[in-house]
Amino acid sequence: MPSALCSAPLPKKQRREHHVETLRRWVGGMAVFLLAAVAAQAAPPAEVFFKAPDITEATLSPNGRKLAITTARGAKRTGLAVFDLGTGKALRTAQFSDGDVSQVHWVNDNRLIFGVVDLSDGSGRPNGAPGLYAVNPDGSEMRQLVRRMNRPVVSDGSNRHERLLDWNHRLLRVPYPRAGETHEEVLVAEVSLDERHLATPLWLNTRTGRTRPPGVDAPPDTVDWITDGQGELRVALTRRGGRLAALWRGPGRDDWQPLFESGLFDAPFGIHAVDGAGQLYVTQARGKAGETVLSRYDFERHAPEAKPLVVTPGFSYAGQVLDAGSGAALGVRVVTDGETTVWFHPALKALQEEADARMPGRVNHISCRRCGEPDMTALVRSYSDRDPGQLWVYQAQPPAGEKNWRAVGRVRDDIKPSEMAVMEFHRIQARDGRDLPVWVTKAAEAKGALPAVVLVHGGPWVRGNTWGWRPYAQFLASRGFAVIEPEFRGSTGYGQAHFRAGFKQWGQAMQHDVADALRWAQADGIASDKACIAGGSYGGYSALMGLVNDPDLYRCGAAWVAVTDLELLLKGSWWVDDDTSGETRRHRLPEMVGDLQKDAAMITANSPVRQATRIKAPVLLAFGEADRRVPLAHGKRMRDALREAGNEPVWLTYADEGHSFGMVKNRVDLFERMAAFLAQHLQP
Repeated sequence: MPSALCSAPLPKKQRREHHVETLRRWVGGMAVFLLAAVAAQAAPPAEVFFKAPDITEATLSPNGRKLAITTARGAKRTGLAVFDLGTGKALRTAQFSDGDVSQVHWVNDNRLIFGVVDLSDGSGRPNGAPGLYAVNPDGSEMRQLVRRMNRPVVSDGSNRHERLLDWNHRLLRVPYPRAGETHEEVLVAEVSLDERHLATPLWLNTRTGRTRPPGVDAPPDTVDWITDGQGELRVALTRRGGRLAALWRGPGRDDWQPLFESGLFDAPFGIHAVDGAGQLYVTQARGKAGETVLSRYDFERHAPEAKPLVVTPGFSYAGQVLDAGSGAALGVRVVTDGETTVWFHPALKALQEEADARMPGRVNHISCRRCGEPDMTALVRSYSDRDPGQLWVYQAQPPAGEKNWRAVGRVRDDIKPSEMAVMEFHRIQARDGRDLPVWVTKAAEAKGALPAVVLVHGGPWVRGNTWGWRPYAQFLASRGFAVIEPEFRGSTGYGQAHFRAGFKQWGQAMQHDVADALRWAQADGIASDKACIAGGSYGGYSALMGLVNDPDLYRCGAAWVAVTDLELLLKGSWWVDDDTSGETRRHRLPEMVGDLQKDAAMITANSPVRQATRIKAPVLLAFGEADRRVPLAHGKRMRDALREAGNEPVWLTYADEGHSFGMVKNRVDLFERMAAFLAQHLQP
């Protein structure tokens, strides 16, 4: 009977108690909603995380008496300013109405060079080549040396622009200054239009624009050069027909001697640096994990020295040999989970210890001028996972009335470190026992398991993270999420074995690592059972394959500039414009991703566009309309496949953007929309 579907009325007292309980639950629910709204309002706005820094670059003059910085403070564009550390006087040295100053170097104490890029323009526009300009610290004698790509040259009435080098010349080296000498030249090289080879470099005079040859010929098929601190060509790296080679030119010689020849993936060692004494430093894989170490090269044995100079257990060597331009190296900067510096010079070692004592628990990155001398000056960037950085100048002989240490400024004034999340490094075991590095970022005050975002890095053949302030993870953590970032197999920085274990494992063991990182975080009480997966480029591919392979793990997925069609990636198309070279498709992708014929079934099984019917969770897709690395066709095919499967995605495209979103407004728009999308499905 229909009445059986109705509940019997409650007695009056029970009705009153029922109404009170209902009201209590409603008020409680509203309180949670309002608290969440207040928390969202209290979090810093997205623009704080994604806008340009207040101080982008900072570099000392060779004599340590002036400091050049790039900043947009007080202007619409990032310009160049120079501070006299003796008088405190500041000069706005260079400012452009159609571009932003970047890549600043001192040529000598009275001459700087820099490039100009348009940070307000989309990353997909072909204006990426920054050109090259020279200027005096006071802004006088400005001269353009290399054209900017797709930008007209404004004539000043002279014929100086006739000497301009074309836009495809890039800076190779600014020589270190020698006592009693004033350099006016820098070393540049022309990149072939297909970006496969470099022509013989040229010395370029920054005052006259004149060029001269270096006095040595380039070996055929040179793709890169290694110079010493004075700009002398020491190593030529060549590539032809899937083969690599390295050739050496010793001090005082004009001929090239072979160091090695190999296939693309089996070079016996990597070329790292040449110091001012003419010593060659190389990297070499050792042990079962294939972690690379730093060694000096023994020219008598024609092999790396048996005893390495730097070993970093658990990590492949990454860093920098610190050189003053002449003589032996001063130290080595090393990156493991974070950065550290080992100084060989006692004065610099003492300065590092003083900086670390003044600013404990932080990375204190020192760059010096007149290094180790009585009048040494050093620039210190002190940063942490919660602080993008503070700049300090140390002067061993400060001006009268000044202290040795002086604050320069904060890298990002709007960031309050006390409001930022903490970043932790963990090592866990993947399901097959492989060591798996994982980063976790979450609010410092967070207690218990949080809704999680698994953030997968792009590449994929790069290292995802080092310890420090990271805008993507910090933004997501500020919205109430625990951010899990795995260094899945295929990532670099953790040994050749970890890197090679990712070959032909897209969507397979590489994807298992991502899922294993989340399951570990859930078991460890870091992440709750509410999780979504997100990433860009390869990370976007992984986000989609995570929804395919592990539907029980993820409530949603966000993928931007994502590879979605492995066949299109591997083969290309007459109808789709991309920047993947034929050489890459012939020699690299078949071994690293898969062979179109031999691995056809595997490629189909691990292409998100072919597996769209298996994706049941909500999806956000975002693409740059001018992307040539992962063209918009990848996004459109995935969108259409999801629609056909009955799963309408959130679809975002950005005009004039390429593989990275260059305009701040677009980065802000994407992450605000993504945060709303994640909150809808995770309810942090």
